[in-house]
Amino acid sequence: MSAELLSILALVAMFVVATIFPINLGALALVGAFLVGTLAAGMETDTILDAFPGSLFVILVGVTLLFAIATNNGTVDWLVRAAVHLVRGRLAAIPVVVFVISALLTAVGAPAPAVAAILAPIAFGFAADYRIHPMLIGLMVAHGTQAGAFSPISVLGGIVNGVTAEAGLPSSSLVLFLSSFAFNAAAALIVFFVFGGRRLMGRDAHTASGDTAPGTAPATAPGTAPGTVPAASGTSSTPAASGTSGSGSGGVVTTESAPATATGLRLTPHQALTLAGILGLCLAVLVFKLDVGLTAVTVAVILMLTSPKSNKGAVEKVAWPTVLLICGVVTYVGVLQEIGTVDYVGSAVAAIGIPLLVALLICYVGGVVSAFASTVGILGALVPLAVPLLAQGSLGPIAMIAALSVSSAIVDVSPFSTTGALLVANVRGMERDVFYRKLLTYGGVIVLVGPLAAWAILVVPGWLG
Repeated sequence: MSAELLSILALVAMFVVATIFPINLGALALVGAFLVGTLAAGMETDTILDAFPGSLFVILVGVTLLFAIATNNGTVDWLVRAAVHLVRGRLAAIPVVVFVISALLTAVGAPAPAVAAILAPIAFGFAADYRIHPMLIGLMVAHGTQAGAFSPISVLGGIVNGVTAEAGLPSSSLVLFLSSFAFNAAAALIVFFVFGGRRLMGRDAHTASGDTAPGTAPATAPGTAPGTVPAASGTSSTPAASGTSGSGSGGVVTTESAPATATGLRLTPHQALTLAGILGLCLAVLVFKLDVGLTAVTVAVILMLTSPKSNKGAVEKVAWPTVLLICGVVTYVGVLQEIGTVDYVGSAVAAIGIPLLVALLICYVGGVVSAFASTVGILGALVPLAVPLLAQGSLGPIAMIAALSVSSAIVDVSPFSTTGALLVANVRGMERDVFYRKLLTYGGVIVLVGPLAAWAILVVPGWLG
């Protein structure tokens, strides 16, 4: 059996074992990377360790640490109240605003993971305090970042346009951008209604704290004073962390305190410093292009130094099981790429010889692999792989490149992608394990439906050259 085929079977076995037994999939993936890499592919240990996503690790740790501090000192609660005040209490506007801001930031050149790292913790604050479904607000962040991800000045847009130009293929940066925006906007619209957006249309901030969503308990736990700042999800100070929270529909944690009124928008000195740190993080990442993870850690350490007592225990609130899960799986996928499994699958698909079917399968390869690995890396590998097919002239290159790009990017809602991992790490208002399973299910649906829809709408009609 070839190393490529063995590596695929090992990946399937890991998912089966992690489903049956309470074993962290990330730990299994690290073992798989070691065994498959050394025994099946003859890789050196240093080469296997090079596949470990150090940058992603620092992003997950840095951002969750920073926003654990911001949650503890009430800064996130203040941001929630300020945002609701700005939209005049219309809760239905909050998911829309989150989607638009996410799309705008990626469209002007910010990397999608950086935008998700900055917006996800704040957006989940809205969800937890005003009883918006965490899946709704989290997916608005994820689909928003992908909606603007292929603008001509964005990272992904520049890569795809550059590769097609080098291959001498016709291209249209406008079609590429609009295709991604349209598909993600459509997905966001569906998400809005599936996860309770219609119910938000009849609520506002003045009634949200007193209303009870169907199937959930009252927002304020017994003995909790209104206006108390909720603890970060997954911390030892909340029932959610131990799995003993009150029962709620779909695993929604119902022990969060009711939000404070929107009139009290005064900041304490430490909250003001925390807010300045978050704004500094945004400026450093979006304007000066600094690393989001290292910058977040730097800001978090500065805040801990300014108030050591109030920030004691913040490191323990980092989502360590999630960090292990995501980094382990990404390491294994890196080993797959080093072995040549991705090229192996792509070449097998291209050998079929039926252009439309090959186009569909390439879109699926992009979607499936990108759900676990870097979208940038996958597009850089698959666009050249599609060049021989497009050179035959039987398919429209503009349509095919757009479909492949949409297929590879829209699946970044997967909890194994950087964006999805940040959602899992920062979720509030729902137990993290429950949210992970729901996001995994939704990501699976997108992996199945996304490439098929992109192929059917963009490639099959042949309406693009």
